[in-house]
Amino acid sequence: MDSTPTPVPPVATKPYRILALDGGGAKGFYTLGILAELEALLGHKPLCESFDLIFGTSTGAIIAAMLALGHKVAEITAYYREHVPTIMSNKLPEEKTAALKALANLIFQERDFTSFKTDIGIVTTNWNTEKPTVFKTSRRQAHGREASFQPGFGCKVADAVVASCAAFPFFEKQTIATPVGKTFTLADGGFCANNPALYALTDALGPLGIKPGDIRLVSLGVGSYPPPERPFYHYSRWLKYLPARLMFPVLPEMMQKTLDVNTQSMEVLQQLLFGKLVPTVRINGQYPEPHMATDFLEHNIAKLNMLYERGTESFGQQEAALRALLL
Repeated sequence: MDSTPTPVPPVATKPYRILALDGGGAKGFYTLGILAELEALLGHKPLCESFDLIFGTSTGAIIAAMLALGHKVAEITAYYREHVPTIMSNKLPEEKTAALKALANLIFQERDFTSFKTDIGIVTTNWNTEKPTVFKTSRRQAHGREASFQPGFGCKVADAVVASCAAFPFFEKQTIATPVGKTFTLADGGFCANNPALYALTDALGPLGIKPGDIRLVSLGVGSYPPPERPFYHYSRWLKYLPARLMFPVLPEMMQKTLDVNTQSMEVLQQLLFGKLVPTVRINGQYPEPHMATDFLEHNIAKLNMLYERGTESFGQQEAALRALLL
C-alpha cells in the first residue's frame, strides 16, 4: 500500500458512505421498509455506524435525525405506526402541526446538533428568501463562514425537524430563533429538495473534499403511487379558513405533484452531473395499481403497512446492487 501523504481528508481513507432520504409525509413507511432490510444487511447495527453523512428532507428528516442519534429502524417504525396516522388524520393545519411538534419533542427532547453520532443535513426552505436552509452537524460541511459556524445554527433538533416537515398550507410554517438572535421563517424542505441526494453530494464533493469515486451513495425515495380519490367535502371543514384564491392550489393532488416533480428533477440533475462519477443506488419503486393509491397525507394504517412491505420488496430487487456498493 502506498504510504505517500495525500491532501485528502481522513474521512476519505475508506469509501465515504452517504444515505439520502426523500420527503413524502406518511409515505416514509416505504423508506422504513427499505431501511429495515438495509440495517440487517449491514450487520444489524445502528445505521449511524455505517454511514458518514445522512441527509433527510421532511419525513426523511425525521428518520435521518433518529438514525443519526443511534436509533434502530424498528424503534423508528414503532414511533411511525403509533403517531403518523394520528398526525395525518387531523383536519386543520394547526392541529397537524401541534401533533407533529408533540412527537418531535417526545423523540428529540432538548437535544441539539452536537448530539448526533454521524454528520447530518436536515433540509428546509427559507420562506422569506426562497432559498434552502440546511441544518448541519459539522463545520467541515460549511460552504464559507466557517469561523461563525454553529451545529444546527445552535437550534434544537426538534425545531429543525418540524420545520423540514412544515408542508404549508397543510402544516404551519415555522419561525425559529437562533441563540445569536437570527430568525428564520421555514417551510418544508420538499419545496427546494424533496430528494436531498444532490445537496449531500454538494457537501461531500465541496467542503468535505471527498473524491467522487470514493463516495458510496444510497438514495431512498418513498415510492410513486396513483393519487387517492378525495371528494371536495373532505376538505370543506378547513378550506373555509383560507382565502378563496388559495383553495385550488392547496389540494393534496397539487402538493403531491409539486413534490414528485421536485424529486424527479433532482434525480435527473444528479444523474447528469455525477451519474458516471459517483457510485449510487437509488430506490424509489413505481406502483401504478389502483389499490396502491395514496399520498403524503395517508393515515390508514393498513395502507401504511402495505407501503412498508413494498419497501422491503424494493430492497430485495436492489439487494445485489447494495451489496456491491456497501460490502
